[in-house]
Amino acid sequence: MSALRTWATPLTVATFLVMGMTGILMFFHLDSTLNKLLHEWGGWLMVGGVLAHLVLNWRPFTSYLKRPIGQGIIGLGVVVLALSFWPVSSDGSPVRHLMQAVAQSDVATVIALSGQQLDAGLEALAAAGLQADRTTTMAELTGGARGVQMQVIDVLFTAGE
Repeated sequence: MSALRTWATPLTVATFLVMGMTGILMFFHLDSTLNKLLHEWGGWLMVGGVLAHLVLNWRPFTSYLKRPIGQGIIGLGVVVLALSFWPVSSDGSPVRHLMQAVAQSDVATVIALSGQQLDAGLEALAAAGLQADRTTTMAELTGGARGVQMQVIDVLFTAGE
């Protein structure tokens, strides 16, 4: 048990920090591909750390189950988790639709939306290390990475400011 005690809580805290920050970045669509990967795989480490932490603190944990506030919070967590499996049909966020439309567009269309001339937009992309021509799709340019897509949008919409 003492060996478990040396790493269980530090692992729980470290993975909470990683999961919290990457989750916030993902919520605001500021994540990179690596953030998403770290969030997904870090979740497994967090599960291990929390389970080890629970083993070490089983008695205090069970005392929460005897109190109404503890029962309510844990019960709410169980209900929210159960509801997350409910099939919901939603069109989603308008921002999400916009980002999907941009991801499926060609670079010339995105440049036109930015208010720039095609040549100026292509030059701005080249200056940022992104090689494209009028027929390049955003998917080809960004490899489907949302972070690179955000970089392209930033380059095009802030050029000349």
